[in-house]
Amino acid sequence: MLLGYNKRAKLLPMNADALILAADSALRTLFATPRAARATPKPFVAIATGDASTGPTLEVPAALPELSEADQSLAAALMRVNHVGEVCAQALYTGQALASKDPVLKRKLEAACREETDHLAWTSERLEQLNGRPSLLNPLWYAGAFAIGYGAGKLGGDRVSLGFVVETENQVEAHLAEHMSKLPANDLASKAIVAQMKADEAAHARMAQKSGAVELPEPVKRMMGAAAKVMTTVAHRI
Repeated sequence: MLLGYNKRAKLLPMNADALILAADSALRTLFATPRAARATPKPFVAIATGDASTGPTLEVPAALPELSEADQSLAAALMRVNHVGEVCAQALYTGQALASKDPVLKRKLEAACREETDHLAWTSERLEQLNGRPSLLNPLWYAGAFAIGYGAGKLGGDRVSLGFVVETENQVEAHLAEHMSKLPANDLASKAIVAQMKADEAAHARMAQKSGAVELPEPVKRMMGAAAKVMTTVAHRI
């Protein structure tokens, strides 16, 4: 049983305003071109401007080597998976923010959601550059993640909802670290994006922990991991 769950709690229907916000978020995530507030991360190299050992260094954009057809196909598949993760993050945070009655927590969740919008835009842009496409099942992924976020907030309360944030972000961070090793060695552009996403996800997990998250039961963690495995395996291909 989830900590903080009240047997008498009901998954109350959303009011009209909440339904409009939920629908707007879904439509923007699934069908609009995402707009990032931050510039897309780029790979840089440090060059010495004076003596190689003691002189100052200057960071300049790294030259991007051309990818082979096989490397481009692999990178596109991995970035499609990452794009799906960001679609789910939009849904999860939107559902949690709508379920919460704490205005301070709502603002924190909305701020995290805005950072995830950056990730959505970056992965979308990179997919286009790799001649890839988003997952055809994005509406399904969005609906499932929204239901989890809204349900966790309504049934378990804010602390359980935040527990889902911590566990989700921990799993995503581990997944991004795995992708860093799987991406082609010379795909510096994708690696720069994934590295910044990984840092942001860790920050979101810390935010949730500081805000009072409870640790989820081990069976729930395993179930979340299994669901994520199914999603990433399917999204890699479809």
